[in-house]
Amino acid sequence: MQGIKNIIFDLGGVILNLDYNRTNDAFTALGVENFHELYGQFKGSDLFNGLETGHVSTEEFLATMHKYLPENVSDIQIIDAWNAMLLDFPLQRLQLLQQLRQQYNLFLLSNTNAIHLDAFNKILMDSRGIPSLGAFFDKTYYSHLMGCRKPDKESYVMVLEENGLKAGETVFIDDTLPNIEGAKLIGLHTIHLQAPKTILDIFKPLSA
Repeated sequence: MQGIKNIIFDLGGVILNLDYNRTNDAFTALGVENFHELYGQFKGSDLFNGLETGHVSTEEFLATMHKYLPENVSDIQIIDAWNAMLLDFPLQRLQLLQQLRQQYNLFLLSNTNAIHLDAFNKILMDSRGIPSLGAFFDKTYYSHLMGCRKPDKESYVMVLEENGLKAGETVFIDDTLPNIEGAKLIGLHTIHLQAPKTILDIFKPLSA
């Protein structure tokens, strides 16, 4: 990666393993018959976008979800179902980040929400004894704290401007094509990570 000084990583599907079907199955078990359709609607809705940009609170999200569930379902059950998609942090990926940080400035840019932030940091603590993903990066950026999300231009610009980075010296890695296209528009180098490849394949000499 000649001329590259900075790497911006996506989180889900890049560093953290995800399985959206687990959240679908969990909500189905709670009594939602059409969660796939509901989730698809949410992804294009003010509720989901608002949750990921911090404009919809956890309480508002839970109140909306309760409308689609039996009365006896608790907030905790909804949170557990919502978090079911979050799997694990493979050790080799975390070790790779530690190696890369010796050569590059590393940043995390994730579309996420307050519920998931608490959950994946807990996964990291329980599995690796590390309390926060911040241990692996110069700075972490989470959409619900930023007030904007990928692929909106301002999300990438915020990372660059706050850290004095040049787009031409920075590569952005994400598994979602619209996010890659958004990054290209402001001049970032990009790597579209597509399964079954992982970041270990991108940086093979380091991860060997």
